[in-house]
Amino acid sequence: MSFYEENILPHIINCGCSTQSIMELRAKVVPLAYGNVLEIGMGSALNLDLYDQDKVTRLWGLEPSAGMRKKAEANLNQSPIEVELLDLPGENIPLEDNSVDSVVLTYTLCTIPDWRAAMKEIYRVLKPEGKIFFCEHGQSPDESVQKWQNRINGFWSKVFGGCNLNRNVIDNIKAGGFNIDWYESDYTEGALRIASYMSFGVAVKAV
Repeated sequence: MSFYEENILPHIINCGCSTQSIMELRAKVVPLAYGNVLEIGMGSALNLDLYDQDKVTRLWGLEPSAGMRKKAEANLNQSPIEVELLDLPGENIPLEDNSVDSVVLTYTLCTIPDWRAAMKEIYRVLKPEGKIFFCEHGQSPDESVQKWQNRINGFWSKVFGGCNLNRNVIDNIKAGGFNIDWYESDYTEGALRIASYMSFGVAVKAV
């Protein structure tokens, strides 16, 4: 891991992912998580205050970045919910089959290198009646915005730790073997349109 990735990038990501509008979107889905919860891409642990501790039995936080885990220490130390950190990528979840009630994905699917493998792992560990609670940014439905997302995606990804602008959140979740229970999508105010098309909602295993 480079000096930039370990010491600078975590601060940039934490700043960009903790704005008021972003936190308001997180708050629409994170409190819904229940039982044995797996948060993939925990980052700096921005979601911890949003969980309903009366509904959470156990919380695993998967975060492969040493820099982000270090950045998360303050939030982890203050959390009323004990977190078991897993320092592996989303494509390798070290949990048993059908062991998780809830999976939380917030601003994570854009970054996982092999999102298909990650969705396969999520499907494996999630109980048949389990749910995904997601809040992600991704591909805009507007062709003019899509054009710029595709044009600068390579540069953007290098600067922002592998983040992709042009992944279709809903299609990718469906492709992982899930049905969308409900979702909402729109741009957030006061942000670049190329990076502010947000989708949040709930998905369940397809029968």
